[in-house]
Amino acid sequence: MSKLPKVGFLYLDYVLRFFDYSNFKGWPEKIEEVTYHWGNDKKRFIKEVKAKKIDILLGNIPSTAYETFREIAKELPHVRFVPSLETQFANKSKENVTLFCKKHDVSIPKTKIFHNNKEKAYKYLKEKATYPQIIKKSYGPSNYGGYYVHKADNFKEAYDLLEKEKYDPIYTQDGIDLKYSGDIRVMLIGHKPVCAFWRFSGKGEWITNTSQGGTMSYEKVPMNALELAVKASKAAKAEYWACDIAIDAKDDKPYILECATAFAAFPYIRDWICQYLMWDFSNGQFAKPHVPLYSWEELGKIDSSLLRTMRHIGFSKYKPSFDGAYFVNDKNGSFDMEKTLLSHPSDFPEEFSQEALIANQDVKNTVEDNKSKLDEIINKINFNTATLTDILTLHGMEDELALEIYEYAKENIITDISDLFDLESVDAHMTSVWTESIDDMRIDINSADEVTLKKIKGIGSKLANIILDYREDNEFVNIEQLKEIEGIGANKFAQLKSRLKIGE
Repeated sequence: MSKLPKVGFLYLDYVLRFFDYSNFKGWPEKIEEVTYHWGNDKKRFIKEVKAKKIDILLGNIPSTAYETFREIAKELPHVRFVPSLETQFANKSKENVTLFCKKHDVSIPKTKIFHNNKEKAYKYLKEKATYPQIIKKSYGPSNYGGYYVHKADNFKEAYDLLEKEKYDPIYTQDGIDLKYSGDIRVMLIGHKPVCAFWRFSGKGEWITNTSQGGTMSYEKVPMNALELAVKASKAAKAEYWACDIAIDAKDDKPYILECATAFAAFPYIRDWICQYLMWDFSNGQFAKPHVPLYSWEELGKIDSSLLRTMRHIGFSKYKPSFDGAYFVNDKNGSFDMEKTLLSHPSDFPEEFSQEALIANQDVKNTVEDNKSKLDEIINKINFNTATLTDILTLHGMEDELALEIYEYAKENIITDISDLFDLESVDAHMTSVWTESIDDMRIDINSADEVTLKKIKGIGSKLANIILDYREDNEFVNIEQLKEIEGIGANKFAQLKSRLKIGE
């Protein structure tokens, strides 16, 4: 047996782990673990990978760390990232999905993307767009699900939505008349479909995401949907891949809605992925998994609560009986698992970079002016006004914690990021990572009403009324004036000066 490569699991703090040792059943060598700790951790991470002599780093990278890992990959040219950074390009944003599909001529609905140009977007939506339009928040984690995908049936609905959500870029797509009012999720390993199912919207809903009450069916997934998914998987050079596909009810043509290496999968599918990777990494010393096409129709008959506990499901290949009787089930089609081609930097579609963003706006001012312009383009988060979408964009943010913060902000005024320490799930390391993404959340002491003041940590009802009484005769021109108020000593002032400000 030839020498096997040193494999390492790529993990990130606060991010759910897709693979672990149990998925690599039978791999004889030690599998290392390397965890990225966010913040300024690039040099340490690279040093650890080199020290452990890792040849292959296995794991998905969240959108918030994607650019950092493109830099890390350049510093580790002899390490194979699985999936590659080129393959994970589409994971980063809805916009990247569109750029990927356009580069590789993979069919998608007509899509327009407007960067920092609301007027042009509104002109298109009013004068040229056909409705319905599907408007999405482009940037952020891949785990948005359908919560931040919106349908506008006319210009007014599109306008009102965008004025409320303030999405930038504005990403809008022709709505497809969905066949059977559903779309199709296809999962692939080595370019072979191993699971596919229809997703239908819940009662009174139009969105097909099953996390929002929709239903699913493994029956009668059309071949052209599988063929399009295979085309996308091969274009991405993806060891594993998933697509959401719409079938147009008018002409049965399939279109890619989403595609990525990041997707939810039952444990037995993750086992298949790692069995395939063992075959790949060992140059065939381990067996390639055999997964018959459309086997999902039978597996789908098993109750999902039981199915998610099943591991290492296997299928044997058909062999004719001893007496020569022969039966062939041609349902398998022509797909088979195959080794993926290795990626190359030329596989990256051209991105709409921040530098291009400035150039396209003809910004000819000083460096400081350009920096100021970028700060306007890249929105920072104020927890008091942030949507759940916004909170999910923070480094390492998971669904449950984002929801916990979102609910906490409904009941409390958050004026300093340390206020989140009230939540058991939040610690100082997390908040230090998020600091650069957080806006000034201090409250204007001259305009805050009693209800707002009472919700600010360290004030309460009594002190709120004292501050309001003081403000009736003395407008605050300097935050130091707080020291003049009865009951605000040195310690209290130190607590409040990071939570209150003089409005601009």
